[in-house]
Amino acid sequence: MTYEKAVILDTPPTRAELKTMLAAQGGNVKKLFNTSGEVYREMKLGAKLDSMSVEQALDLLASNGRLVKRPFVLVGDTGMVGFNENEWKTFLAGSKGSRS
Repeated sequence: MTYEKAVILDTPPTRAELKTMLAAQGGNVKKLFNTSGEVYREMKLGAKLDSMSVEQALDLLASNGRLVKRPFVLVGDTGMVGFNENEWKTFLAGSKGSRS
């Protein structure tokens, strides 16, 4: 398997990558956020996220890698975010490339 490794804290996913991941996560933008992270808590996003548009949420994620839930892997038009060992084993068994 070939992949492109990126340090998300330094280089957040692009808006296009975030939109692909959003679709892969069933349109649930909250799944893309590192909800246990310090920046998420400092910005009080838990209270703000529900009233925020998807575009505003994607802008935040694309501008600050600390807000992005990790690991973050895209393969074509699908992807996985966060960690669940069994889900990752299944996902990676059928994958041919990724960005993490």
